[in-house]
Amino acid sequence: MDTKNSVFTAKNDKGESKTYEIIFKFDSEETKKSYIIYTDNVKEKNKLKVYANVYDKTGRSKELLPIETEKEWNTIETFLSKLEGEVNEEKA
Repeated sequence: MDTKNSVFTAKNDKGESKTYEIIFKFDSEETKKSYIIYTDNVKEKNKLKVYANVYDKTGRSKELLPIETEKEWNTIETFLSKLEGEVNEEKA
């Protein structure tokens, strides 16, 4: 898991360039893919808007690929739930 915060610029769904902050990167042995979780720091209903995509950790391709299966979404949700649990334990 890579927790190094950095930023990148990409075009959103409307073709506008936006700056995003990387929250986490992680690899899944189950899906054999690398995932990036990031935000544009916009809040909706008092919650930070977060995005997730597949990325090429070798750096050969800079393209972010969509999450294609329910299994992948479950992998990401499990990762985020574990992370939230760790954060809550640290706060206790």
